[in-house]
Amino acid sequence: MSEPVKKRGFWSEMIYNNPVFGLYLGICSTLAITTTLNNAIGMGVAVIVVLTISNIVISLIAPLTPDEIHIPVYIVVIATLVTVVGMLMQAYTPELYSTLGTFIDLIVVNCIILGRAEAYACSHNVAESAKDGLMMGLSYTFSLLAMSLIRQLLGTGVIELSNPMNNQVIFSLRLIPEAFEIPVFTTQTGAFLTFAVLSALVAAYKLNDEKKEKAAAKAKADAAKLAAANAAKAKVKEAA
Repeated sequence: MSEPVKKRGFWSEMIYNNPVFGLYLGICSTLAITTTLNNAIGMGVAVIVVLTISNIVISLIAPLTPDEIHIPVYIVVIATLVTVVGMLMQAYTPELYSTLGTFIDLIVVNCIILGRAEAYACSHNVAESAKDGLMMGLSYTFSLLAMSLIRQLLGTGVIELSNPMNNQVIFSLRLIPEAFEIPVFTTQTGAFLTFAVLSALVAAYKLNDEKKEKAAAKAKADAAKLAAANAAKAKVKEAA
């Protein structure tokens, strides 16, 4: 009999099953575009929309799709959604679309999107698939925000966010003096360093969580054995 799946809290789930730092999916776009908070939010919203809607659509059409062609069908669904999202971004946030460039189009082959469609949405109902898509999209966005926040702060000393519609600065805070900036974090080298540190932290969290689970399971097993032993002793005394 399989063990019940442990239920985790929202933030614990976001960290434990993080697609970037925990499952190592979608790393290419994460490393490339996480130089500013604007980039991270733009890409994150695009992935949330595509992932959630594609999961819903694929959940609906999966029973009608022959096994021989299900992957091409899923790709067509995802590509259509990406095209629509790209056109909307190009129309309403042209500068952000220009900055993200081909990475918007590459959402089509993002391992997270197709992976959730193949591993989850095709075998679950609409509500569960929508929830899975939203959670994975939020977790991916959380990863982008974490990396961009660190890289932007250490690389430029400033935390800045602007309105993607009109490019007006919403807020700009200098937290690190110019003399202490570390420009390498605005480069790909800084991206790899940030990714490595955050991945190590997530791995340490998961390892610690697994140790706690094993300790709790062992304590429960020991308690059960002790209770059984005490019950056996009680029966012997009653028989005597």
